[in-house]
Amino acid sequence: QVQLVESGGGSVQPGGSLRLSCAASGVTYNIYCMGWFRQTQEKERERVAVFGPDGSTSYAVSVQGRFTISNDNAKNTLYLQMNSLKPEDTAMYYCALDLYCYRISTAKHWGQGTQVTVSS
Repeated sequence: QVQLVESGGGSVQPGGSLRLSCAASGVTYNIYCMGWFRQTQEKERERVAVFGPDGSTSYAVSVQGRFTISNDNAKNTLYLQMNSLKPEDTAMYYCALDLYCYRISTAKHWGQGTQVTVSS
């Protein structure tokens, strides 16, 4: 079965950086669309970044220029490098996998999430 495991979250000060990882098993992940999402108790789930099977990337306007999505095919792992973190970036971050990017927001395969907290 497909399994996605996020890691790398933590607590940082504003302006700090974190790199999230999403390790995939049970699938050759690089042929799929994968995405990072985040969710808080006060907001609906938000698409943060998407990595397409053709290598294309897209970002939410709120994170563009600060976050970078990438992959390591050898390790079957997706990354989200987060720089210049802001308090509003605080959320539970999830990775998702689907065959098609058009439906990545409602993907069947999700990780358990990793918490990111940005505060002074």
